[in-house]
Amino acid sequence: MSGTDTAKGVTGEDEVVDLCRELIRIDTSNYGDHSGPGERKAAEYVAEKLAEVGLEPRIIESHQGRASTVARIEGEDPSRPALLIHGHTDVVPANAADWTHHPFSGEIADGCVWGRGAVDMKDMDAMTLAVVRDRLRSGRKPPRDIVLAFLADEEAGGTYGAKYLVQKHPDLFEGVTEAIGEVGGFSFTVNEKLRLYLVETAQKGMHWMRLTVDGTAGHGSMTNDDNAITELCDAVGRLGRHKWPVRVTKTVRSFLDELSDALGTELDPENMDETLAKLGGIAKMVGATLKNSAAPTMLGAGYKVNVIPGQATAHVDGRFLPGYEEEFLADLDRLLGPRVRREDVHADKALETDFDGRLVDAMQSALSAEDPIARAVPYMLSGGTDAKSFDDLGIRCFGFAPLQLPPELDFAGMFHGVDERVPVDGLKFGVRVLDRFIDAS
Repeated sequence: MSGTDTAKGVTGEDEVVDLCRELIRIDTSNYGDHSGPGERKAAEYVAEKLAEVGLEPRIIESHQGRASTVARIEGEDPSRPALLIHGHTDVVPANAADWTHHPFSGEIADGCVWGRGAVDMKDMDAMTLAVVRDRLRSGRKPPRDIVLAFLADEEAGGTYGAKYLVQKHPDLFEGVTEAIGEVGGFSFTVNEKLRLYLVETAQKGMHWMRLTVDGTAGHGSMTNDDNAITELCDAVGRLGRHKWPVRVTKTVRSFLDELSDALGTELDPENMDETLAKLGGIAKMVGATLKNSAAPTMLGAGYKVNVIPGQATAHVDGRFLPGYEEEFLADLDRLLGPRVRREDVHADKALETDFDGRLVDAMQSALSAEDPIARAVPYMLSGGTDAKSFDDLGIRCFGFAPLQLPPELDFAGMFHGVDERVPVDGLKFGVRVLDRFIDAS
Protein backbone atom coordinates (compact mmCIF):
# COMPACT_ATOMS: atom_id res chain seq x y z
CA MET A 1 0.00 0.00 0.00
CA SER A 2 1.04 3.62 -0.43
CA GLY A 3 2.86 5.01 2.57
CA THR A 4 5.14 2.00 3.00
CA ASP A 5 7.44 1.48 0.02
CA THR A 6 8.49 3.95 -2.64
CA ALA A 7 11.68 4.24 -4.64
CA LYS A 8 12.54 7.69 -3.34
CA GLY A 9 11.12 7.33 0.14
CA VAL A 10 8.35 9.88 -0.53
CA THR A 11 4.84 8.53 -0.13
CA GLY A 12 1.47 9.70 -1.35
CA GLU A 13 0.48 10.61 2.17
CA ASP A 14 3.72 12.61 2.53
CA GLU A 15 3.05 14.86 -0.44
CA VAL A 16 -0.74 15.09 -0.82
CA VAL A 17 -1.05 18.16 1.42
CA ASP A 18 1.65 20.09 -0.45
CA LEU A 19 0.14 19.10 -3.80
CA CYS A 20 -3.24 20.41 -2.65
CA ARG A 21 -1.74 23.66 -1.37
CA GLU A 22 0.23 24.24 -4.57
CA LEU A 23 -2.86 23.64 -6.72
CA ILE A 24 -4.90 26.06 -4.60
CA ARG A 25 -2.20 28.74 -5.05
CA ILE A 26 -2.75 28.60 -8.82
CA ASP A 27 -5.70 30.96 -9.29
CA THR A 28 -7.93 29.07 -11.72
CA SER A 29 -11.05 31.19 -11.20
CA ASN A 30 -13.60 30.55 -13.94
CA TYR A 31 -15.72 33.62 -14.70
CA GLY A 32 -17.35 31.96 -17.71
CA ASP A 33 -15.90 34.48 -20.17
CA HIS A 34 -12.32 33.25 -20.87
CA SER A 35 -10.89 35.84 -18.48
CA GLY A 36 -9.75 33.33 -15.84
CA PRO A 37 -6.02 33.51 -15.17
CA GLY A 38 -4.79 30.04 -14.45
CA GLU A 39 -6.20 26.94 -16.16
CA ARG A 40 -3.20 26.67 -18.49
CA LYS A 41 -0.80 27.07 -15.59
CA ALA A 42 -2.64 24.35 -13.65
CA ALA A 43 -2.54 22.02 -16.65
CA GLU A 44 1.21 22.53 -16.94
CA TYR A 45 1.68 21.93 -13.22
CA VAL A 46 -0.23 18.64 -13.39
CA ALA A 47 1.61 17.57 -16.53
CA GLU A 48 4.97 18.23 -14.86
CA LYS A 49 4.01 16.16 -11.81
CA LEU A 50 2.93 13.26 -14.04
CA ALA A 51 5.98 13.47 -16.29
CA GLU A 52 8.27 13.33 -13.25
CA VAL A 53 7.15 9.74 -12.64
CA GLY A 54 7.40 8.58 -16.25
CA LEU A 55 4.03 9.33 -17.82
CA GLU A 56 3.58 11.16 -21.12
CA PRO A 57 0.73 13.59 -20.41
CA ARG A 58 -0.96 15.61 -23.15
CA ILE A 59 -2.03 19.20 -22.62
CA ILE A 60 -5.01 20.00 -24.83
CA GLU A 61 -6.16 23.60 -25.21
CA SER A 62 -9.69 24.18 -26.46
CA HIS A 63 -9.36 27.97 -26.40
CA GLN A 64 -6.44 30.19 -25.47
CA GLY A 65 -5.65 29.43 -21.84
CA ARG A 66 -8.44 26.83 -21.46
CA ALA A 67 -6.25 23.75 -21.03
CA SER A 68 -6.81 20.19 -19.79
CA THR A 69 -4.25 17.46 -19.07
CA VAL A 70 -4.79 13.81 -19.97
CA ALA A 71 -2.54 10.79 -19.40
CA ARG A 72 -2.88 7.02 -19.58
CA ILE A 73 -1.32 4.50 -17.19
CA GLU A 74 -0.80 1.01 -18.56
CA GLY A 75 -2.35 -1.71 -16.40
CA GLU A 76 -1.29 -5.28 -15.72
CA ASP A 77 -4.12 -6.55 -17.91
CA PRO A 78 -4.67 -4.15 -20.84
CA SER A 79 -7.39 -6.43 -22.20
CA ARG A 80 -9.66 -5.34 -19.35
CA PRO A 81 -11.85 -2.23 -19.81
CA ALA A 82 -10.11 0.90 -18.57
CA LEU A 83 -11.01 3.12 -15.61
CA LEU A 84 -11.23 6.92 -15.87
CA ILE A 85 -10.30 9.09 -12.89
CA HIS A 86 -11.29 12.68 -13.64
CA GLY A 87 -11.12 16.00 -11.85
CA HIS A 88 -11.37 19.65 -12.78
CA THR A 89 -8.79 22.30 -12.03
CA ASP A 90 -10.99 25.40 -12.38
CA VAL A 91 -12.76 26.97 -9.40
CA VAL A 92 -15.51 29.52 -8.87
CA PRO A 93 -14.30 33.05 -8.06
CA ALA A 94 -13.69 34.15 -4.47
CA ASN A 95 -13.62 37.56 -2.78
CA ALA A 96 -10.59 37.57 -0.48
CA ALA A 97 -12.11 40.22 1.81
CA ASP A 98 -14.78 37.72 2.91
CA TRP A 99 -12.35 34.97 3.94
CA THR A 100 -10.60 34.20 7.21
CA HIS A 101 -7.52 33.10 5.22
CA HIS A 102 -6.77 34.27 1.68
CA PRO A 103 -8.61 31.97 -0.76
CA PHE A 104 -5.51 31.40 -2.90
CA SER A 105 -2.97 30.99 -0.10
CA GLY A 106 -3.40 27.28 0.60
CA GLU A 107 -2.83 28.07 4.25
CA ILE A 108 -2.94 25.34 6.89
CA ALA A 109 -4.93 26.27 9.99
CA ASP A 110 -7.04 24.35 12.50
CA GLY A 111 -6.02 21.05 10.94
CA CYS A 112 -7.30 22.02 7.48
CA VAL A 113 -5.98 23.25 4.14
CA TRP A 114 -7.88 26.46 3.36
CA GLY A 115 -8.60 27.93 -0.02
CA ARG A 116 -10.84 28.07 -3.03
CA GLY A 117 -10.97 24.58 -4.50
CA ALA A 118 -10.09 22.81 -1.25
CA VAL A 119 -13.12 20.53 -1.67
CA ASP A 120 -14.22 21.53 -5.18
CA MET A 121 -12.05 19.88 -6.25
CA LYS A 122 -8.33 20.35 -5.88
CA ASP A 123 -8.40 17.94 -2.95
CA MET A 124 -9.28 15.08 -5.30
CA ASP A 125 -6.81 16.35 -7.91
CA ALA A 126 -4.09 16.26 -5.25
CA MET A 127 -5.11 12.84 -3.95
CA THR A 128 -5.09 11.42 -7.47
CA LEU A 129 -1.67 12.90 -8.22
CA ALA A 130 -0.30 11.65 -4.90
CA VAL A 131 -1.53 8.08 -5.40
CA VAL A 132 -0.41 7.89 -9.04
CA ARG A 133 3.03 9.31 -8.29
CA ASP A 134 3.47 6.91 -5.37
CA ARG A 135 2.45 3.88 -7.41
CA LEU A 136 4.64 4.75 -10.37
CA ARG A 137 7.68 5.54 -8.22
CA SER A 138 7.35 2.15 -6.54
CA GLY A 139 6.63 0.28 -9.78
CA ARG A 140 3.09 -0.81 -8.85
CA LYS A 141 0.97 -1.10 -11.97
CA PRO A 142 -2.81 -0.85 -11.61
CA PRO A 143 -4.81 -4.00 -12.45
CA ARG A 144 -6.11 -2.33 -15.64
CA ASP A 145 -5.43 0.78 -17.69
CA ILE A 146 -6.27 4.05 -15.99
CA VAL A 147 -6.97 7.27 -17.87
CA LEU A 148 -6.33 10.44 -15.88
CA ALA A 149 -8.12 13.64 -16.90
CA PHE A 150 -7.57 17.01 -15.18
CA LEU A 151 -10.10 19.27 -16.84
CA ALA A 152 -10.82 22.92 -17.52
CA ASP A 153 -14.17 24.69 -17.35
CA GLU A 154 -16.27 22.34 -15.22
CA GLU A 155 -17.63 25.25 -13.20
CA ALA A 156 -19.20 26.77 -16.34
CA GLY A 157 -20.60 23.53 -17.75
CA GLY A 158 -17.50 21.92 -19.23
CA THR A 159 -17.81 23.34 -22.75
CA TYR A 160 -14.06 24.03 -22.93
CA GLY A 161 -13.05 20.99 -20.89
CA ALA A 162 -14.80 17.62 -20.72
CA LYS A 163 -17.30 18.35 -23.48
CA TYR A 164 -14.54 19.47 -25.81
CA LEU A 165 -12.45 16.36 -25.17
CA VAL A 166 -15.42 14.01 -25.56
CA GLN A 167 -16.43 15.63 -28.85
CA LYS A 168 -13.00 16.32 -30.38
CA HIS A 169 -10.72 13.70 -28.77
CA PRO A 170 -12.84 10.66 -27.89
CA ASP A 171 -9.86 8.43 -28.69
CA LEU A 172 -8.29 9.52 -25.41
CA PHE A 173 -10.96 7.49 -23.61
CA GLU A 174 -10.81 4.38 -25.78
CA GLY A 175 -11.78 1.28 -23.84
CA VAL A 176 -12.99 3.20 -20.78
CA THR A 177 -16.21 1.80 -19.33
CA GLU A 178 -16.27 3.24 -15.78
CA ALA A 179 -15.22 6.45 -14.09
CA ILE A 180 -14.90 8.09 -10.72
CA GLY A 181 -14.95 11.83 -10.08
CA GLU A 182 -16.02 14.44 -7.59
CA VAL A 183 -18.61 14.86 -4.81
CA GLY A 184 -18.84 11.36 -3.45
CA GLY A 185 -17.17 9.07 -0.95
CA PHE A 186 -17.37 11.60 1.88
CA SER A 187 -18.43 10.53 5.34
CA PHE A 188 -21.47 11.16 7.52
CA THR A 189 -21.00 9.92 11.08
CA VAL A 190 -24.20 8.34 12.41
CA ASN A 191 -22.73 7.16 15.74
CA GLU A 192 -19.61 5.56 17.19
CA LYS A 193 -20.45 2.29 15.41
CA LEU A 194 -21.46 3.51 11.96
CA ARG A 195 -20.17 5.99 9.41
CA LEU A 196 -21.95 6.29 6.07
CA TYR A 197 -19.92 7.20 2.99
CA LEU A 198 -22.11 8.75 0.31
CA VAL A 199 -21.22 7.56 -3.19
CA GLU A 200 -22.78 9.58 -5.99
CA THR A 201 -24.71 7.38 -8.41
CA ALA A 202 -27.08 10.03 -9.77
CA GLN A 203 -27.25 13.75 -10.40
CA LYS A 204 -29.95 16.19 -11.33
CA GLY A 205 -30.15 17.64 -14.80
CA MET A 206 -29.95 21.34 -15.45
CA HIS A 207 -31.65 24.13 -17.31
CA TRP A 208 -29.82 27.41 -16.74
CA MET A 209 -32.19 29.82 -18.41
CA ARG A 210 -32.82 33.43 -19.30
CA LEU A 211 -36.32 34.84 -18.82
CA THR A 212 -37.39 37.86 -20.87
CA VAL A 213 -40.48 40.06 -20.75
CA ASP A 214 -41.14 42.80 -23.31
CA GLY A 215 -43.26 45.75 -22.26
CA THR A 216 -44.00 49.32 -23.23
CA ALA A 217 -41.24 51.82 -22.59
CA GLY A 218 -42.16 55.22 -21.23
CA HIS A 219 -41.59 58.04 -18.76
CA GLY A 220 -41.31 56.98 -15.14
CA SER A 221 -43.85 59.59 -14.04
CA MET A 222 -46.61 58.17 -16.26
CA THR A 223 -49.06 55.39 -15.45
CA ASN A 224 -48.01 52.27 -17.34
CA ASP A 225 -49.97 49.03 -17.17
CA ASP A 226 -47.47 47.26 -19.44
CA ASN A 227 -44.36 47.57 -17.27
CA ALA A 228 -41.92 44.75 -18.18
CA ILE A 229 -40.29 44.87 -14.75
CA THR A 230 -43.58 44.41 -12.92
CA GLU A 231 -44.59 41.49 -15.11
CA LEU A 232 -41.22 39.78 -14.78
CA CYS A 233 -41.01 40.27 -11.03
CA ASP A 234 -44.46 38.76 -10.57
CA ALA A 235 -43.38 35.70 -12.56
CA VAL A 236 -40.03 35.36 -10.79
CA GLY A 237 -41.78 35.69 -7.44
CA ARG A 238 -44.17 32.88 -8.29
CA LEU A 239 -41.27 30.72 -9.37
CA GLY A 240 -39.10 31.47 -6.35
CA ARG A 241 -41.88 30.77 -3.86
CA HIS A 242 -43.22 27.63 -5.53
CA LYS A 243 -43.28 24.46 -3.41
CA TRP A 244 -42.19 21.74 -5.80
CA PRO A 245 -43.71 18.29 -5.19
CA VAL A 246 -41.59 15.49 -3.73
CA ARG A 247 -40.51 12.92 -6.30
CA VAL A 248 -38.61 9.90 -4.96
CA THR A 249 -36.21 8.45 -7.54
CA LYS A 250 -34.54 5.04 -7.39
CA THR A 251 -31.31 6.45 -5.94
CA VAL A 252 -33.04 8.60 -3.34
CA ARG A 253 -35.23 5.66 -2.30
CA SER A 254 -32.09 3.53 -1.79
CA PHE A 255 -30.43 6.29 0.20
CA LEU A 256 -33.48 6.81 2.40
CA ASP A 257 -33.71 3.06 3.04
CA GLU A 258 -30.04 3.00 4.10
CA LEU A 259 -30.52 6.09 6.25
CA SER A 260 -33.66 4.66 7.79
CA ASP A 261 -31.76 1.53 8.76
CA ALA A 262 -28.84 3.56 10.14
CA LEU A 263 -31.08 5.85 12.22
CA GLY A 264 -33.42 3.06 13.29
CA THR A 265 -36.52 4.94 12.20
CA GLU A 266 -38.93 4.89 9.28
CA LEU A 267 -38.49 7.90 7.00
CA ASP A 268 -41.33 9.59 5.19
CA PRO A 269 -40.11 11.43 2.06
CA GLU A 270 -43.13 13.74 2.31
CA ASN A 271 -42.11 14.85 5.81
CA MET A 272 -38.35 15.15 5.81
CA ASP A 273 -37.84 18.24 7.98
CA GLU A 274 -37.16 16.25 11.13
CA THR A 275 -34.85 13.82 9.31
CA LEU A 276 -32.89 16.55 7.55
CA ALA A 277 -32.33 18.25 10.88
CA LYS A 278 -30.33 15.19 11.94
CA LEU A 279 -28.04 15.24 8.89
CA GLY A 280 -25.94 18.26 9.80
CA GLY A 281 -23.69 19.43 6.98
CA ILE A 282 -25.20 17.18 4.31
CA ALA A 283 -28.83 18.18 4.93
CA LYS A 284 -28.91 20.77 2.14
CA MET A 285 -27.35 18.33 -0.30
CA VAL A 286 -29.88 15.59 0.48
CA GLY A 287 -32.89 17.89 0.71
CA ALA A 288 -32.26 19.23 -2.78
CA THR A 289 -32.54 15.73 -4.28
CA LEU A 290 -36.17 15.24 -3.27
CA LYS A 291 -37.65 17.78 -5.68
CA ASN A 292 -37.13 19.65 -8.91
CA SER A 293 -36.00 23.21 -8.28
CA ALA A 294 -35.73 26.59 -9.95
CA ALA A 295 -33.78 29.32 -8.18
CA PRO A 296 -33.87 32.91 -9.53
CA THR A 297 -30.27 34.15 -9.45
CA MET A 298 -30.00 37.35 -11.53
CA LEU A 299 -32.20 40.30 -12.53
CA GLY A 300 -31.60 42.99 -15.11
CA ALA A 301 -33.59 45.93 -16.46
CA GLY A 302 -33.50 49.65 -17.11
CA TYR A 303 -30.83 52.32 -17.50
CA LYS A 304 -32.27 55.43 -15.83
CA VAL A 305 -34.50 56.00 -12.81
CA ASN A 306 -37.13 58.00 -14.68
CA VAL A 307 -37.39 55.67 -17.69
CA ILE A 308 -39.61 52.59 -17.72
CA PRO A 309 -37.63 50.08 -19.82
CA GLY A 310 -39.12 48.16 -22.69
CA GLN A 311 -37.57 44.89 -21.56
CA ALA A 312 -36.61 43.08 -18.36
CA THR A 313 -34.61 39.89 -17.92
CA ALA A 314 -33.86 37.34 -15.23
CA HIS A 315 -31.69 34.26 -14.95
CA VAL A 316 -32.78 31.06 -13.23
CA ASP A 317 -30.84 27.98 -12.17
CA GLY A 318 -33.23 25.11 -12.88
CA ARG A 319 -32.52 21.52 -11.81
CA PHE A 320 -34.64 18.46 -12.53
CA LEU A 321 -34.62 14.91 -11.18
CA PRO A 322 -33.85 11.92 -13.41
CA GLY A 323 -37.03 11.02 -15.29
CA TYR A 324 -38.81 14.31 -14.52
CA GLU A 325 -37.56 16.77 -17.12
CA GLU A 326 -40.88 17.02 -19.01
CA GLU A 327 -42.82 17.56 -15.80
CA PHE A 328 -40.32 20.20 -14.71
CA LEU A 329 -40.56 22.21 -17.93
CA ALA A 330 -44.37 22.01 -17.97
CA ASP A 331 -44.55 23.25 -14.36
CA LEU A 332 -42.06 25.98 -15.19
CA ASP A 333 -44.09 27.35 -18.10
CA ARG A 334 -47.30 27.22 -16.09
CA LEU A 335 -45.72 29.24 -13.28
CA LEU A 336 -44.13 31.80 -15.59
CA GLY A 337 -47.23 32.46 -17.68
CA PRO A 338 -47.62 33.43 -21.35
CA ARG A 339 -45.84 36.80 -21.16
CA VAL A 340 -42.46 35.36 -20.17
CA ARG A 341 -40.11 34.16 -22.89
CA ARG A 342 -37.83 31.34 -21.70
CA GLU A 343 -34.56 30.27 -23.35
CA ASP A 344 -31.80 27.95 -22.19
CA VAL A 345 -28.36 29.40 -21.48
CA HIS A 346 -27.01 25.95 -20.69
CA ALA A 347 -28.84 22.64 -20.45
CA ASP A 348 -27.67 19.15 -19.61
CA LYS A 349 -29.16 15.78 -18.79
CA ALA A 350 -29.75 14.03 -15.50
CA LEU A 351 -27.83 10.85 -14.72
CA GLU A 352 -28.59 7.72 -12.72
CA THR A 353 -26.84 4.36 -12.45
CA ASP A 354 -27.27 1.31 -10.22
CA PHE A 355 -25.28 0.90 -7.04
CA ASP A 356 -23.78 -2.49 -7.81
CA GLY A 357 -20.92 -4.27 -9.52
CA ARG A 358 -17.20 -4.78 -9.00
CA LEU A 359 -16.42 -1.07 -8.83
CA VAL A 360 -18.90 -0.52 -5.99
CA ASP A 361 -17.50 -3.56 -4.18
CA ALA A 362 -14.02 -2.03 -4.55
CA MET A 363 -15.23 1.22 -2.99
CA GLN A 364 -16.73 -0.58 -0.01
CA SER A 365 -13.70 -2.79 0.58
CA ALA A 366 -11.28 0.14 0.33
CA LEU A 367 -13.31 2.23 2.76
CA SER A 368 -13.77 -0.62 5.23
CA ALA A 369 -10.05 -1.37 5.23
CA GLU A 370 -9.31 2.19 6.40
CA ASP A 371 -12.45 2.72 8.49
CA PRO A 372 -13.96 -0.43 10.07
CA ILE A 373 -17.32 1.28 10.69
CA ALA A 374 -17.69 2.44 7.07
CA ARG A 375 -20.74 1.65 4.97
CA ALA A 376 -20.94 2.91 1.38
CA VAL A 377 -24.41 4.11 0.34
CA PRO A 378 -25.72 5.63 -2.92
CA TYR A 379 -26.95 9.21 -3.11
CA MET A 380 -27.94 11.79 -5.69
CA LEU A 381 -25.99 15.00 -6.28
CA SER A 382 -28.18 18.09 -6.59
CA GLY A 383 -25.70 19.74 -8.94
CA GLY A 384 -23.85 18.42 -11.98
CA THR A 385 -20.32 17.34 -12.86
CA ASP A 386 -18.22 16.40 -15.88
CA ALA A 387 -19.75 12.94 -15.58
CA LYS A 388 -22.53 14.23 -17.84
CA SER A 389 -20.04 14.57 -20.70
CA PHE A 390 -18.41 11.19 -20.14
CA ASP A 391 -21.82 9.54 -20.08
CA ASP A 392 -22.06 10.50 -23.76
CA LEU A 393 -19.29 7.95 -24.41
CA GLY A 394 -21.22 5.24 -22.57
CA ILE A 395 -19.00 5.51 -19.49
CA ARG A 396 -20.69 4.56 -16.21
CA CYS A 397 -19.87 7.33 -13.75
CA PHE A 398 -19.67 7.53 -9.98
CA GLY A 399 -18.75 10.30 -7.56
CA PHE A 400 -15.99 8.87 -5.37
CA ALA A 401 -13.46 11.30 -3.89
CA PRO A 402 -13.07 9.68 -0.46
CA LEU A 403 -12.83 11.88 2.62
CA GLN A 404 -13.35 11.06 6.27
CA LEU A 405 -14.80 14.25 7.74
CA PRO A 406 -15.23 15.49 11.31
CA PRO A 407 -18.94 15.40 12.18
CA GLU A 408 -19.05 19.13 12.92
CA LEU A 409 -17.78 20.23 9.49
CA ASP A 410 -20.44 21.81 7.25
CA PHE A 411 -19.23 19.95 4.17
CA ALA A 412 -22.03 21.03 1.84
CA GLY A 413 -21.39 24.64 2.86
CA MET A 414 -17.79 24.35 1.65
CA PHE A 415 -18.84 24.07 -2.01
CA HIS A 416 -18.66 27.55 -3.56
CA GLY A 417 -18.75 28.94 -0.02
CA VAL A 418 -16.59 31.29 2.01
CA ASP A 419 -13.76 29.70 4.03
CA GLU A 420 -13.68 26.52 1.95
CA ARG A 421 -11.30 24.02 3.54
CA VAL A 422 -10.45 20.33 3.71
CA PRO A 423 -9.06 18.42 6.72
CA VAL A 424 -5.41 17.41 6.41
CA ASP A 425 -6.25 13.99 7.88
CA GLY A 426 -9.05 13.68 5.34
CA LEU A 427 -6.62 14.14 2.46
CA LYS A 428 -4.31 11.44 3.81
CA PHE A 429 -7.27 9.13 4.39
CA GLY A 430 -8.34 9.71 0.78
CA VAL A 431 -4.90 8.74 -0.51
CA ARG A 432 -5.00 5.44 1.36
CA VAL A 433 -8.54 4.63 0.22
CA LEU A 434 -7.91 5.54 -3.43
CA ASP A 435 -4.80 3.38 -3.50
CA ARG A 436 -6.70 0.37 -2.13
CA PHE A 437 -9.60 1.10 -4.48
CA ILE A 438 -7.34 1.00 -7.54
CA ASP A 439 -5.97 -2.39 -6.49
CA ALA A 440 -9.50 -3.77 -5.98
CA SER A 441 -11.10 -2.26 -9.07
